[in-house]
Amino acid sequence: MDIATLLGMIGAVSFIVWTIVKQDQLEMFTDDWFSPLFVLSGTIFGVMIRYSLGHFLSSLKVVSRTFFSPNNDPQALIDEIVELATVSRKDGLLALEKVKISEPFLKEGVQMLIDGSTADVVKQSMSKNMRGTIERNTASEKVWRSMGESSPAFGMIGTVVGLVAMMAKMDDPKAIGPAMALALLTTLWGSVLANVLFLPVADKLKFLSTNEKLKLTLCIDGVMAIQSGQNPRVIASVLSAYLDPTQRAGKPKARAK
Repeated sequence: MDIATLLGMIGAVSFIVWTIVKQDQLEMFTDDWFSPLFVLSGTIFGVMIRYSLGHFLSSLKVVSRTFFSPNNDPQALIDEIVELATVSRKDGLLALEKVKISEPFLKEGVQMLIDGSTADVVKQSMSKNMRGTIERNTASEKVWRSMGESSPAFGMIGTVVGLVAMMAKMDDPKAIGPAMALALLTTLWGSVLANVLFLPVADKLKFLSTNEKLKLTLCIDGVMAIQSGQNPRVIASVLSAYLDPTQRAGKPKARAK
């Protein structure tokens, strides 16, 4: 589980609730269910206009990735590639069939080498699969970012509607204050949903997509290096250049047999 996502959302919501309680306005928020419903429904249906139904629904499902994203360790992946290169250089490509490979994308590329595919075919196939994965990730991010951009607008729409209704009842001065407070609640909910849910999820999906692109790139370059029979130490050095210095290990880790 991604602790940062969980702590961030819990912390943000907690401080918002604490501020509301501090102002002694909790009852107003709990009694008003229409404002959040209006903003959420308007945002969802408004964004659905921009995308196909299947695309929209599939993008909603990926929110689980922000909480349960795989623990990607690029250095561990490099170590695995180096081990595969060592086995291939010593015993040949066919010996890789007996080696357990943890990364599916890497396993797919290695299997193509074992099956006798040429370097051009392997690289073209893996690159095409990588582009498809990145495009799907980017599309999901755009849906969540669109909701983050739309929810404040629907919050403002709700506020304007509330103000119009309030102006139509100006004959009761005592009702103006409470009516204006309720009208402004939709603006608040629009901002909360945008900055606590929609935009953070979009940014987290972008972050995860960047990490996945790095992982897939390492796999492609690693498979190509194995196919060409490069020295494992050279492979480790070349692939480590992709990593931030804080992610690099001093030497490859031995993988459990």
